[in-house]
Amino acid sequence: MAEKLLFLTGKLAEKSLNKVLQEVTANAESAPFKFPRFEYQVEQIGVSVAALMTPELIARRLKNTGGANKMILPGLCQGDLSQLHRQYGIPVERGPEDLKDLPQYFGQGGKVPDLSQHSVKIFAEIVDAPDLSVDDIVTKANKFKAQGADVIDLGCLPNRPFPHLKDTIQTLKSVGFQVSVDSLNTDDLLLAGKAGVDYLLSLTEKTLWIADAVEATPVLIPSRAGNMASLYRAIEICLKNSKPFLADAILDPIHFGLADSIVRYHKVRKKYPNIQIIMGVGNVTELTDADTTGINAVLFGLISELNINAVLATSVSPHAKNAIAEADIARRVMFAAHADSRLPRGYSMSLNGLHDRKPFSYTAPEINEMATQIKDPSFRIMVSEDGVHVFNRDGLQVGVDPFNFYKGLGVENDASHAFYLGVELARAQIAHQLGKRYVQDEELNWGMQLTQNKVAKVAHREASIKEKQAKITENQIKNNKD
Repeated sequence: MAEKLLFLTGKLAEKSLNKVLQEVTANAESAPFKFPRFEYQVEQIGVSVAALMTPELIARRLKNTGGANKMILPGLCQGDLSQLHRQYGIPVERGPEDLKDLPQYFGQGGKVPDLSQHSVKIFAEIVDAPDLSVDDIVTKANKFKAQGADVIDLGCLPNRPFPHLKDTIQTLKSVGFQVSVDSLNTDDLLLAGKAGVDYLLSLTEKTLWIADAVEATPVLIPSRAGNMASLYRAIEICLKNSKPFLADAILDPIHFGLADSIVRYHKVRKKYPNIQIIMGVGNVTELTDADTTGINAVLFGLISELNINAVLATSVSPHAKNAIAEADIARRVMFAAHADSRLPRGYSMSLNGLHDRKPFSYTAPEINEMATQIKDPSFRIMVSEDGVHVFNRDGLQVGVDPFNFYKGLGVENDASHAFYLGVELARAQIAHQLGKRYVQDEELNWGMQLTQNKVAKVAHREASIKEKQAKITENQIKNNKD
């Protein structure tokens, strides 16, 4: 039996919602994805802006559900939906933030992709650990853990003493961290192993004796750059002794052997299909002047194909400040896509920083049609391929430069409203220039999650409107007296 869905919407979106739902149901047979058939009804509950629709308002205005067995709210609707479920006795959920995304929403069965699983462990390196106090190291470790790190790696600097190495390891272990130490100094590695470190980076066939003296798991590297024979010998020793280990073929920077190093990882995996392999991705993310979101996406695609089990990630350069968090997202996306035997598309927008796949939800003619429905003085701002559209009951303006709108907005004597429109029009201009999705009163989505004070923004706009209306009333009273 077909599911009966009740869609709640506002005045401005009602016509567009009906049109999209008609297209979704009409094209069900030819859609590239399968979704359950459904019947629907649309209820317009008297608000114009989706962000202003709250569960409390819905509970007051919606008299009944018309026999529906599920309620779909606009994605921007804020608040706890459980009260609506209790009041109406049917499931209540948010749809996509933009109603034009409903076809994809139904293609996913209305479910958010499961990104809870991954198969790659992240080692987050604190590269300047010897120069930091124990407390500062713990602070940075907590930051990396919050971004997704599984192991905190203490980087030892060449010819730089690390007198508090033992104390640092034991402090981190006491508060629940897994810890690795990265050094070419055998004294540091031996001390770290005896202090209870979990992993030692990095041992060669010549320093593998350290692994026999401590419980830590060694990370094996070639004795010389590109010397795979020495790495294979170290691997064979550990396999013979049943010693757990990770192997690292060393990822080189671009123009200094990147392609060859990827081939080395492929050879290691081909030769040893069941061993644990680690890849240090910082040589590419840190040493390339490009956004690390895309670099991490490609690297973790390779990591997924090669079944690499761990990465050593760094966050040193300012342009790589989110590299560990991006690695966490990338490993989850690639795991889900691999499990589904699908391309890594449609799982998350967190690695889309500068551009969106579908930046412009509405065409200029569609926005023009919406503008004719507006009966109040509040400005609506939308973006199409043609530019930025600003409209209220007094008319519609279209352009690409916010400065050109000023004379036609009539906010010369309304500082609060002018400030609000300046902020929103600047965002809209950036969205049009880059090809990003723009939603009024929302931060532009730069990929990584941003904290938004949506209530404050909406409240500011509402206060500005009331202020303007109060001035109009004041002027009317004054004119009547005159």
